[in-house]
Amino acid sequence: MIEHIGAVELDGTYYPGEDLYCDGAVEDELLQIVTTYSEEEYNRIIAEKKDWAILYHLSHIRGNIVEWLPIGREDLVLEIGSGCGAVTGTLSEKAGKVDCIELSKKRSLINANRNKNRDNISIKLGNFQEVEKHLTQQYDWVTLIGVFEYGQGYIDSPTPYQDFLKTAGSHLKPGGKLVMAIENRLGLKYFAGCTEDHCGIPFEGIEGYRTTKGVRTFSKPELEKIMDEAGFTKQEFYYPYPDYKLPMSIYSDEYLPKVGELRTNRNNFDRKRLQIFDESEAFDSIIESGLFDQFANSFLIVMEKEEQSNE
Repeated sequence: MIEHIGAVELDGTYYPGEDLYCDGAVEDELLQIVTTYSEEEYNRIIAEKKDWAILYHLSHIRGNIVEWLPIGREDLVLEIGSGCGAVTGTLSEKAGKVDCIELSKKRSLINANRNKNRDNISIKLGNFQEVEKHLTQQYDWVTLIGVFEYGQGYIDSPTPYQDFLKTAGSHLKPGGKLVMAIENRLGLKYFAGCTEDHCGIPFEGIEGYRTTKGVRTFSKPELEKIMDEAGFTKQEFYYPYPDYKLPMSIYSDEYLPKVGELRTNRNNFDRKRLQIFDESEAFDSIIESGLFDQFANSFLIVMEKEEQSNE
């Protein structure tokens, strides 16, 4: 079943008939906001509501994570796990066409309504494993923004994270790029007292997820190993600051932060946190030691498969 919300196509062919996860009443509030107000009014609403979920889903800052990527007007983009559309609109402004895959119909309605004037967005409802089997298009870019950590829920296999990347990569054109944004399991903010983003337990990721199942983040070496095993041996790491959710700067291995630059560290808006030490001073020490890439709070990775030689 295909329906349209404004210019956005909503394809429910593979929708299971009910949302299998939900953030509760805030999603109803978000849907009411995006159907009532224009995008230009979102910042005012964020300021009035003073609610983390409203900030997280509606802030234009979210789009910074992909705004700088060299996506062209001829490019086709597959956004896996598009959620409420915080990044979809930015991708739509850059690309020729954006196909989204999202399991939640409520979140897809939020996405479609906030982007209803954009005629290059199609949202495919359903579980990734089911929907992707029916994709016929090959893409220049595939994005996994805040999605990879849930790989066990997307992919039913003994090696879900490697297979997630392999499956996502199978929909790339030759030379196409897979983009991933994810928290660093060993990000400095977790040592400094922020709770783990997904389970809310202090030091849970640092201690190796001893009690949490179904979601996990990774250190840089762990991600490098997973990508290598999935065949993505061309990897470019970037470091969104303060993190990938609300990135104000994006550093690279060619341009790392300098001592004294990282001073905006208290951005844990969703939960209370401990304040164990001065993160700015700790970051300065880490930068001087040449270890920033290991302790950055988040990663943005642009990966590509090595082209096979015909020789």
